[in-house]
Amino acid sequence: MNDLMSVGLHRLWKDRLISKLNPFPGMKHLDVAGGTGDVAFRVLERIKSVGHRAMQGTLTETEEDTHIYVCDINSNMLNVGKKRAAERGYSKEHCLSWIQGDAEALSFEDGSMDGYTIAFGVRNVAHIEKALSEAYSYDVYSFSVIPTIGELVAGDWQSYQYLVESIRRFPNQKKFAKMIQEAGFQRVEYENLVGGVVAIHSGLKL
Repeated sequence: MNDLMSVGLHRLWKDRLISKLNPFPGMKHLDVAGGTGDVAFRVLERIKSVGHRAMQGTLTETEEDTHIYVCDINSNMLNVGKKRAAERGYSKEHCLSWIQGDAEALSFEDGSMDGYTIAFGVRNVAHIEKALSEAYSYDVYSFSVIPTIGELVAGDWQSYQYLVESIRRFPNQKKFAKMIQEAGFQRVEYENLVGGVVAIHSGLKL
């Protein structure tokens, strides 16, 4: 669906998200509403790339400490992600965990993550403030989110009416940035892509 809605551009947007996140070997990262694995695979691939370049292809102890948690409320989406992981040769990766859970009530220890991402699934969260508060509890450093797809699908009301409605109801960039600040994050900023059709918000827990 993301391919259809964005004409494939969502891949570039997610790559930019990972660039802003700047993953590192040994990172503990939580990707919420990411059942298909799109973001998690990118995080893992970036970490492996960084680690291998630094050690000329050898696996470091720090890299072995890396762990990516994929959390999604939809078990079907998690199954899709697991299947894709197997197709990519990640089925035996001990650094990937697939967890069914709610963005508003996560089950991890406070301060246990180095990074937190949630892409387009944030639009489907019933209580955004609660999800942001949860993100702040678990994230010890960096928070990144892509909340908006915007008007790319606005003309297809029959097929994507629910999606268009979720876009319409979602706070604009400035308001969402303020909500992130109110959750406790500092240095909150956002980057508009495609003229504001998509925005990447980020913040730090200092």
